[in-house]
Amino acid sequence: MTAPPSTLVPREQWLPLARAHEEAVDALTAGHRERRARGEKHPVEDFLFDYYRHRVGHLRRWHPGHGVVLADAPEYEGRTGYVVQDGAAQVDLDEVLERRGASVERVRALLTATLGRPAHLGCFGMHEWAMVYRLAPGEQRHEQLPLRLGQAATDEVVERSTVRCSHFDAYRFFTQPARPLNALRPTREAQVAMEQPGCLHAGMDLYKWCFTLAPLVPSALTLDAFLLAREIRVLDMQASPYDVSAFDLDAVAVETPAGRAEYARRQRDFAARSDALRRRLLEALPA
Repeated sequence: MTAPPSTLVPREQWLPLARAHEEAVDALTAGHRERRARGEKHPVEDFLFDYYRHRVGHLRRWHPGHGVVLADAPEYEGRTGYVVQDGAAQVDLDEVLERRGASVERVRALLTATLGRPAHLGCFGMHEWAMVYRLAPGEQRHEQLPLRLGQAATDEVVERSTVRCSHFDAYRFFTQPARPLNALRPTREAQVAMEQPGCLHAGMDLYKWCFTLAPLVPSALTLDAFLLAREIRVLDMQASPYDVSAFDLDAVAVETPAGRAEYARRQRDFAARSDALRRRLLEALPA
């Protein structure tokens, strides 16, 4: 591969960007870090660090993206994925692609395929309901969150709904009785063939693809993906069977026509915003 032309950025220009990114992450994660220190859990913000396994310190680390040379940047010496010559630092594109080239191509294929499909808006968040379908007491993953309708009524909602989950990483948490109710059979191998932009989890996963491909991807894009994922997770929990009122979240009652209409409206907006991020991420990847 021939490396693209690089842009040299003076230290007085890139250092304020790096510090502003660190400050933004500190402000966005302050509540999460304080609750973690107290041993408290939060169903929205904890998800972005527990499920995705990306620590706050990693999110805080600023990357300019490939093709950018940071002048007078000795602090990048020894950082994975970077090369420093004469004090100037940049992503070592050849070295990163040698290690992560297969991941880059898989993400590229997934994003391109997803962008080529229309958004399906008829799932109404039933994936979260299918994860608690017919559970016995003590089997629920989020025991600190009571079911808003109780177990029997929750099961009834699942049984009279169309369950159409296309996302493998959501489907794999379905209870065994719920799996036959799903109209689709997503697998890891079929992810590129099945992912569609209306899926809330596919939108949240853009955050994962951004940090997975660091340092190729600029941190500004990763932070935008984080913010979108956090917004999406709010709807994910509002439309779930859990009572999240203790976290100042109003329920989106998808068991009702009004709740389904609200869910579809917000889902449509997230699909458009996710597609915009997909395009930006594709543009950020090396050709």
